[in-house]
Amino acid sequence: MTLLVDLTAALGPAHVITGPDLDRYRSDWTTHFTANPIAAVRPGSTAEVSEVMRIAARHGVAVVPVSGRTGLVGGAMTEGGLMLSVERLNRIRDIRRDARIAIVEAGVVLDRLHEAAEAENLYFPLWFGARGSAMIGGVLSTNAGGSNVLRYGSTRALCLGLEVVLSDGRVLNLMSQLHKDNSGYDLKQLFIGAEGTLGVITAAVMKLVPRPRAYATATLAVRSVPDALALLNRLQLASGGLVEAFEYMPETYMHRLAEARPDIRQPFTPRQAVNILVELGSTRPSDAVASEDGTLPLTAMLQDALEAMLGEGMVLDAEIAQTEAQRRAMWQRRELAAEITVARQPAIDTDICLPLDGVALFLDRIHARLPSLDAEAETLAVAHLGDGNIHFTVFPTSESPALYDRVVEAVEDEVQALAGSFSAEHGVGLSKLASMQRRKDPVALEVMRAVKAALDPANRMNPGKVIPPKA
Repeated sequence: MTLLVDLTAALGPAHVITGPDLDRYRSDWTTHFTANPIAAVRPGSTAEVSEVMRIAARHGVAVVPVSGRTGLVGGAMTEGGLMLSVERLNRIRDIRRDARIAIVEAGVVLDRLHEAAEAENLYFPLWFGARGSAMIGGVLSTNAGGSNVLRYGSTRALCLGLEVVLSDGRVLNLMSQLHKDNSGYDLKQLFIGAEGTLGVITAAVMKLVPRPRAYATATLAVRSVPDALALLNRLQLASGGLVEAFEYMPETYMHRLAEARPDIRQPFTPRQAVNILVELGSTRPSDAVASEDGTLPLTAMLQDALEAMLGEGMVLDAEIAQTEAQRRAMWQRRELAAEITVARQPAIDTDICLPLDGVALFLDRIHARLPSLDAEAETLAVAHLGDGNIHFTVFPTSESPALYDRVVEAVEDEVQALAGSFSAEHGVGLSKLASMQRRKDPVALEVMRAVKAALDPANRMNPGKVIPPKA
């Protein structure tokens, strides 16, 4: 109770949440993980975050930073700890058009940054389905990816500087606006992807890019995944690297989409084995000037490339968006992936990354192996094929924890054999701790534990996440 009194004195009663009002903080988007916090606090400034951390340190209470609660791995859960929500840290402090940077607080929702950048004819190129609720602090803490990593990189590549409050309340000012700063360790990289285990991100300097003036978007039926990669490479060469997204949706995904959302039009009849959503974006003014027949030059270039591959038999069919509504409809098919996956249970969800030429091999190998583990299991895959990230889900015939572990380990085996990673863009949280124990280099784990001990010696920052306990 003394803790709550101190927090209320610092923040006011409206921003110390207890009792039934805590319900909205008790689970993440998946509802697979549940939390039982002592309270949730909503500081409105970096100074207030600092004071909360000092109070928590005095009382020896664990602190779990939370943002939009769109996570999938249980990274924002706690039993008896204090949840620190950044939702009131929601100011866009500055948009510097000529420097192409945005200075934002951790509670800024991704869509709001998109809108603010667009008002300056710029673009913040981090794009995924949860952009209407995910916050900057969360995407930094998980090093989120999304559909545009192929061209712009993940969140880590889009961040120039950070402001972080440490476990003892000290404020670490790393708010560099520089593209080059070779003055010792790049400390901000420790906090990006750390899931709040080292400190609370309160603000950031994020890169902006010129807003594309024209898009060329198409859904393709391709003969095979290797042929799809050949197409990607051809399009990159032909366009000078303008491919922004290259998304893979197999026939099993399209079938599940038709079952779950019969209102969504399917691109091809009959359904095709390999479906690709490709999008190119150009900032060149000339690419936004339509020809006499209304075709944009970028779309014409895409059409030419596709016609050549149609003649070779590598591309089997193509649907090219002619309007913005058609483009958005294509993206809707892809962005429903999380919804239609989570709607079916039980499910074993994995988030893996492979070298691009290992994607087809992985899919062949895991589908050959699964029947020996669960003969009636079904699968669903969707991928950011341009960067090798596959969201591979198995729907087992039972909820047996032992079967869950066997399937996950089989996936890990095949990923490791192909020099991939068991964790691509969703983070580690609670759900991948066993994978970290099994697959992460032991020396790397020791170094991570040393960093954790140096920055959070009392182990109060989001304890039990990311780093598995010593065996």
